[in-house]
Amino acid sequence: MPAAYADAVGQLPALFAAHVLLSSAALAAALAVGLPLALAAARRPRLRQVSLGIASLVQTIPGLALLALFYPLLLGLSALVGGGIPALGFLPSLLALALYALLPILRNTIAGLSAIDPAVIEAADGVGMTPRQRLRLVEIPLAAPVAMAGIRTAAVWTIGAATLATTVGQPSLGNLIFAGLQTETIALVVSGCLAAAALALLVDALLGLAENGIATRRRWRVVLPLAVLGLGVGAAALPALAPRRAEVVIGAKNFSEQYILARLIGHRLEAAGYAVRYKEGLGSVVAYRALTGGDIDVYVDYSGTLWTTLMARADTPPRGPMIAGIAAWMRAGAGTRLVGPLGFENAYALAMGERAAADAGVRSIADLAAVAPRLRLAADLEFLDRPEWRAVRDAYRLRFAETRAYSPTFMYRALASGRADVIAAFSSDGRIAADRLTVLADPRHALPGYDALLLASPARARDARFIAALRPLIGAIPVTAMREANYMVDRETGKSTPDDAARWLDSRIARREATP
Repeated sequence: MPAAYADAVGQLPALFAAHVLLSSAALAAALAVGLPLALAAARRPRLRQVSLGIASLVQTIPGLALLALFYPLLLGLSALVGGGIPALGFLPSLLALALYALLPILRNTIAGLSAIDPAVIEAADGVGMTPRQRLRLVEIPLAAPVAMAGIRTAAVWTIGAATLATTVGQPSLGNLIFAGLQTETIALVVSGCLAAAALALLVDALLGLAENGIATRRRWRVVLPLAVLGLGVGAAALPALAPRRAEVVIGAKNFSEQYILARLIGHRLEAAGYAVRYKEGLGSVVAYRALTGGDIDVYVDYSGTLWTTLMARADTPPRGPMIAGIAAWMRAGAGTRLVGPLGFENAYALAMGERAAADAGVRSIADLAAVAPRLRLAADLEFLDRPEWRAVRDAYRLRFAETRAYSPTFMYRALASGRADVIAAFSSDGRIAADRLTVLADPRHALPGYDALLLASPARARDARFIAALRPLIGAIPVTAMREANYMVDRETGKSTPDDAARWLDSRIARREATP
């Protein structure tokens, strides 16, 4: 069995259970809000217009954006009440997915109630039913089949959208999909997609049986599928209810190097007796805010990112003063701790194919400026919105014919396929050598340094055992070793999992520690 496929199989049960629990909780929350609101709105045209308008507006917001919006909202709310409200993980995912599920529930339930023949209502009134009796005995049974169709739609939408919860640190089947896309491990992508699709089809089929039971007034056809759903949700909830040791939460951004380093940190902490779990796929700003808020305990960031994006500094000092300035800023601010640099730099660098650079006579970014209007730039998902891009663009007056953002793996693919001429590469990426790329010099030093830095949360900054377990990683990873570990995951054949690459890297560090 290939390592990547074995890794997918190993992760699948826990991620499937987490996905079921999140999806069911979000659907339950949407039902708890949507059904009473629909009953009230069916009789009040103004409320109907407003509620459907708001639910429709929510649907126009991209799922990733909605998840991202809840992070600062919950962070601000937590600050107002003195802390304790998680801004990452389950809560923002639950709220975003519940909002997404509202529209079909509202729309179908209101439509079902509105479609009831007025003569039926008059007949119910004529036999002396109270409004409550009429609702329970006449209106709800008649509207239920239409309402169930909306609930089925909401369930399928919710299960599909729950894969995006990975981006805010909530485990889901999206972990497999996002990791597989980034590392080009098709087994992970297929496993995640098939599991999510199978879950959605199963839930839709069970709800369809319940819908048929309502329409045909066969109680057992309603009770049985709903009981099966309840048992499934209960089984998925058991791992969450089981008592667990206190865990260290390790954060990671959304590219191979971060997955590898997160596992490397995890192995060291597990060896020291800690239980660990991972929150991966985080954006740069979200990751640091999560560290300051205690949502994650440790992760690796880069000096240039902290300096330009978090500290909003435009100057580019030498490596030593920059790292010292970041450490002082962290201590004075949220009380986070810079444990130390890992020993390598993963800097942004503009790169071209070796032959293309030679043909165009381009050796530096200054040379690139003259031919840039004829070329296309591909960058990762963050670079074009970061201050580093504005700095290098303005320093060299770069104007490309086209700029596009890709996930890092597909950025390299765009260059290899001819869809891009220049990329914003990463200096520790093994694909630079493997793809025979020319890294362009930066004579004006527009791009800052990007030393990989190990950061700890305020609570862990004072944990001597925790810091001692990670201290051997400081200064222990040369860029050549990091490039090789990255390429183990990113190469097309003989691919390793991030966990395998982390163990290989850890063995290199262990040999270094054992050398007198």
